[in-house]
Amino acid sequence: MGEISIIIVSWNARDFLRDCLNSIRKSGGSRVREVILVDNASTDGSPEMVAEEFPEITLVRSKENLGFARANNLGLKQASGSYLALINSDVVVHPGCFEQLVSFLETHPEAGLVGPKVLGNDGQLQRTCRRFPTIWNTTCRTLALDDVFSRWPLFSGREMRHWDHNATAEVETLNGCVWMARRQAVEEVGGLDEQFFFYAEDVDWCKRFKDAGWKVVFVPEATATHFGGGSSGNASLRYSIEMLRANLIYWRKHRGIPGEVVFYVLSVIHHSLRLMLRGLKAVSTGDWGGETAFKFKRSLVCLRWLLTGKEVRKPRGAN
Repeated sequence: MGEISIIIVSWNARDFLRDCLNSIRKSGGSRVREVILVDNASTDGSPEMVAEEFPEITLVRSKENLGFARANNLGLKQASGSYLALINSDVVVHPGCFEQLVSFLETHPEAGLVGPKVLGNDGQLQRTCRRFPTIWNTTCRTLALDDVFSRWPLFSGREMRHWDHNATAEVETLNGCVWMARRQAVEEVGGLDEQFFFYAEDVDWCKRFKDAGWKVVFVPEATATHFGGGSSGNASLRYSIEMLRANLIYWRKHRGIPGEVVFYVLSVIHHSLRLMLRGLKAVSTGDWGGETAFKFKRSLVCLRWLLTGKEVRKPRGAN
């Protein structure tokens, strides 16, 4: 019976990481062969905590922040299991999660990549199944049609907001917070594309699995909790820019320069509209604090980067 290698990448997420590793220790199951942690030059004591509290973990300490794709590839090179689970440091796996995913892979040889149902820390569903980016679903997001007409499949956008995530289904993409891949498929497809520092590498990987003839499947019987922001929360404005940068790379890679230009234009429209609407809301309500202020600033930062290339100061330890 195949065994599981778990790869986790962490950057300054000590408390989340502790919970993640405890959940694997308690709920991982007998088929977990090894847990490999790649630490991206954390300065919060994460690697020291792991060495002291989880001596069974294979700890790889990078001297620099390699980003998500490079660090995961480093872990994949050391993994020896038949099944390869890539998990974010801010994820807690539930009992039976890995067993359900492995069972599906073993009974469906056409599946190369699978993922569980993911809940937020509030217990609400996180929509981890998505469509590949297209001009149409990007336009729906830009104009908020996926909010207004969320129950209509045509307008429900990349997140497929019309679907309840309660049935096993072949999907186009899975969010990269919790994955399990078949080693044979990874050897054929290759690791994550290292030109993506953070974000969009999951969409790219799913597309490459699809292009190689492997199915990407959502398995709701397996469950996990994703708290979100374990690493990106340390520099959320900067990571908003990283998301834009990654998406531009994705569009150029899979749609060429014309596709990249279309996404760029739609992104400028998107953040211009949000900036205007949030500014009007703040003026009309007199509320310039809290979430409104943060979202206004985020759109301002993103729009400035798109138009001028200037970005927020990078956090300590980031590249």
